[in-house]
Amino acid sequence: MNMPGEWYDSLAKPWFTPPNWVFGPAWTILYVLIGIAGARTFEQSRASPAMIAWIAQLVLNFAWSPAFFGLQLPALGLAIIIVLLLSILAFIGLSWRRDLVSSALFIPYGLWVGYATALNAAIVSMN
Repeated sequence: MNMPGEWYDSLAKPWFTPPNWVFGPAWTILYVLIGIAGARTFEQSRASPAMIAWIAQLVLNFAWSPAFFGLQLPALGLAIIIVLLLSILAFIGLSWRRDLVSSALFIPYGLWVGYATALNAAIVSMN
């Protein structure tokens, strides 16, 4: 399983690192929003650029934990999360005119992943 553990606990982390208990509730809410946006996009246009961006962000989202925690490679995690953030922003942009609700549902996700990107970058630079 790719969960924080002894290795993660041993890393130097920046002052803005949240407590571990924050991640579970935050990701639960975000995955609900991601799912709703994905379902709406799928119902409206299964082969749209927005749907492709949605699928890309999901693949990248799932790839981050094994890279960062499983392989214990924060730099690889950083590369993945940067592309993840770009795919989230692409989804927001591609959905904006077609489905403002789906686009808006991704804004908290984009903010969280932006924050996580800064956290990941700080961990890379500190270790």
